[in-house]
Amino acid sequence: MAQQTVLLAVDDDTDRSEKQARLVCDLFDPDNVRTLVHHNFPMDDTESTLDDVPAVDAAESALLEAGFEVELYETTGKTGVSIVDTAEKFDADVVCLYARRRSPTGKVVFGSTAQDVILSTDRAVLLAPK
Repeated sequence: MAQQTVLLAVDDDTDRSEKQARLVCDLFDPDNVRTLVHHNFPMDDTESTLDDVPAVDAAESALLEAGFEVELYETTGKTGVSIVDTAEKFDADVVCLYARRRSPTGKVVFGSTAQDVILSTDRAVLLAPK
């Protein structure tokens, strides 16, 4: 079987990133999947690095403990666009997100990264459960 690539797009929340990592561990075989943990920084944050994001470390640790090959990648910009661009750059087979529950009005006012990604990519999108 050819190796697949799973992109875990994590935000700043450690609990959410751990849930994403556990989902990937439950659904995929570490011998056949490489994982890419991605974090997007806001455009006005020019000094932070992945080392400054505990959620990235939490996801990476859980995946490594389960035997997955893990790469880390960071971007800066609009989150949904950055996730889709990263998935294309690394030819990800699956994008794993954590979708927060928002009302329709909240999505209009604040936006929805998960919705942006789902509507902007032709790749499979896996949503970690709450």
